[in-house]
Amino acid sequence: MNIILFGPPGAGKGTQAEIISDELGIPQLSTGAMLRAAMKAGTELGLAAKAAIDEGSLVSDEVVIGIIRERLAESDCANGFILDGFPRTVPQAEALEKMGVRIDCVLDIAVPDEAIVERMSGRRLCSACGASYHVKYNPSADGVTCDRCGAKLIHREDDKPEVVLHRLGVYHAETEPLIGYYTNKGLLKAVDGCGAPAEVTALVREALGI
Repeated sequence: MNIILFGPPGAGKGTQAEIISDELGIPQLSTGAMLRAAMKAGTELGLAAKAAIDEGSLVSDEVVIGIIRERLAESDCANGFILDGFPRTVPQAEALEKMGVRIDCVLDIAVPDEAIVERMSGRRLCSACGASYHVKYNPSADGVTCDRCGAKLIHREDDKPEVVLHRLGVYHAETEPLIGYYTNKGLLKAVDGCGAPAEVTALVREALGI
């Protein structure tokens, strides 16, 4: 099964992609991980991506699509894959289609903006061991230091409300049009992502028929 997984930042896409990957025995293809692997391997496209990142520019669609084309040609994708983080725009979706890539299902994990802001702005990370907490859903004992190692908890810049709202704005402008694009193709299935991870997983399984 060839699956595209999308939804707003903080919707839990990575968690669900990992579960589906394990259950179906197909690889989870994260755009970021593919870019890092191509750069590490020093491929022509990887070097082009590195040059753009080193300049502080966005990696072009042409390079990203080329890296994805190379990755999809690998043997572990023969029985299916999960694209996590791609496509992000309608032109990228059109490019994927032109490559002849067959998609069986597009899963949209839907979470309202206010829930995303609460989820992400409440996250805290241990500055030493990286343990993850949430001020409401999973607080540390004192709310200031890590239960595991006692180091100070930090609030990452990209989890601050104003940054989260900016990322959501970009998502609505650039990625949300994919809902209409894939609905028109009869591929889109929306899943309510507001529940606990296990509840969302049950809805994902139902949507995929697994």
